[in-house]
Amino acid sequence: MSTYTKEQVKHLVEGKLDWDTTMRMLSMPKDRERFTQYLEVLQSKVDWPDRILLPLGPHLYIVQSAEDQRWIVKCDCGHAFCDHSDNWKLHANIYVRDTEEAMAEVYPNLMAPDTQWQVYREYYCPSCGVMHDIEAPTPWYPVIHDFEPDIETFYEQWLGLPVPAKAA
Repeated sequence: MSTYTKEQVKHLVEGKLDWDTTMRMLSMPKDRERFTQYLEVLQSKVDWPDRILLPLGPHLYIVQSAEDQRWIVKCDCGHAFCDHSDNWKLHANIYVRDTEEAMAEVYPNLMAPDTQWQVYREYYCPSCGVMHDIEAPTPWYPVIHDFEPDIETFYEQWLGLPVPAKAA
């Protein structure tokens, strides 16, 4: 049985949950029902039929394609980036802040990093333009592949739920 209601989880996702309940929710061990509720709330916010398996960010998910059962990375707007095991950032629109002028849009005068040592890479959805991530590597560093989640282990061993079917 879940410690919290689906309505409370919905308010948490929307940023409208009262502070006391939010603090209790954050400090208590997570229950598997809450993850299921969380996925249901996220699913209700999108208008495509693909099943959300795991959120990667506020507007980015690993989903199970309703069309062919493949696991793919998808944006709120419905844009499909790539297979879940690929680096979705390589399929995004990338804006690199590598000049003083570009950094000045973010930092006050004389407080920006030296662009010979650090640049900002901003990753945007090609369809809706939402920013999904930003990283601050050295200019020559390759695009960072944050992580590749082990969805099978997460569902089976952590949640005790059946692993969603995946096309080969």
